Amino acid sequence: MIGTTDRNPLQPATKPGRLKVYIGMSAGVGKTYRMLEEAHDLLARGVNIQVGYVETHDRPETRALIEGLPVIPRREVYYKGKRLEEFDLNAVLVLHPDVVIVDELAHSNVPGSRHAKRYQDVLELLANGINVITAVNIQHIESINAQVERITDVGITERVPDSFLQRADEVVNIDLTAEELIGRLREGKIYDLKKVETALRNFFQPEKILQLRELALKEVAGQVERKVELEVTKPDLRHEHFLALISTNAEIAGKIIRKTARLANYYHSGWSVLYVRTPAEAPDRIPLDKQRHLINNFKLATELGAEVIQVQTGGASPGLAAMPARILHLEGADIAEAILSVVNEKEVTTICMGKPHISVWQVILRRNIFKRLLVELGEKDIDLVILS
Repeated sequence: MIGTTDRNPLQPATKPGRLKVYIGMSAGVGKTYRMLEEAHDLLARGVNIQVGYVETHDRPETRALIEGLPVIPRREVYYKGKRLEEFDLNAVLVLHPDVVIVDELAHSNVPGSRHAKRYQDVLELLANGINVITAVNIQHIESINAQVERITDVGITERVPDSFLQRADEVVNIDLTAEELIGRLREGKIYDLKKVETALRNFFQPEKILQLRELALKEVAGQVERKVELEVTKPDLRHEHFLALISTNAEIAGKIIRKTARLANYYHSGWSVLYVRTPAEAPDRIPLDKQRHLINNFKLATELGAEVIQVQTGGASPGLAAMPARILHLEGADIAEAILSVVNEKEVTTICMGKPHISVWQVILRRNIFKRLLVELGEKDIDLVILS
């Protein structure tokens, strides 16, 4: 449990704050309720705790728990003629409590704020030695976002990178059975009673809840296992490094990045993303929409903790604008040589790539690139994973 610190509030922080994250399979499982219960417990023990931001969603039980807790007023901002209330990061930094509650972790801040996302506000608090208790739903975790969309048929735009959860000192799953969650919904404890039937026909179906529950349990179990291996057991002497190979195909590249991120996180290993740019994909030849998608996928990989590498095989032509990648120039090299160069440099143990369209396979086989690559990887005892 997060408690007091020995820090003198007049002195700069000597160590970062501790982070506790409550995870739930969906809205209504009780994450905010549990955070407020913990806040009351800490307050009773004399801890300097403040509620920085909590969203009650007009739930009576949650509203009642706010009573008696010190609450930092929200920051009022106007955007497109509308008055909005945001988390006041500056106020928390000035007050510098021992612990602060920050709800709605995946929230996007109003344009013009110091940080684009609330989780970035939390990172600044931690860097200043303030302990944070926060909450997030499983569908907002970046690397499993696509899985959640397939389960729920709902697009999720608010996302939190996996690296944030890996920063957490404690991750707690708030678990309910599907029957309990649907019961809470029918009683009006999650949404207004007028919205219940619509919710039951869409998101809150038993089979969907069960799948989301499984994702949440696996995510928290993985985080706990990672903490145990890093802090309790002896470090594994085996070196692991994953390399994701991507192209300008936006959808396939995004899937490869997310699946490789999950694999690297599971094995607690480093990973990189490689894009080999041939002369045919020079900035003056590649369509603007593909440039934009490629840049977005590079940013996604960076947020998920990868090192992004772009290899240029056609000379020293400039890279794409705003490309967040380390650029290597291998003039005259083909795709296989470019891949092997990075494999050797990063000491890669596993390569992850997508299942290309048949025409791509024909090109690869005709040029003998893939065969040469397989021979080299076999000699180096490197695994090749074809992701669906």
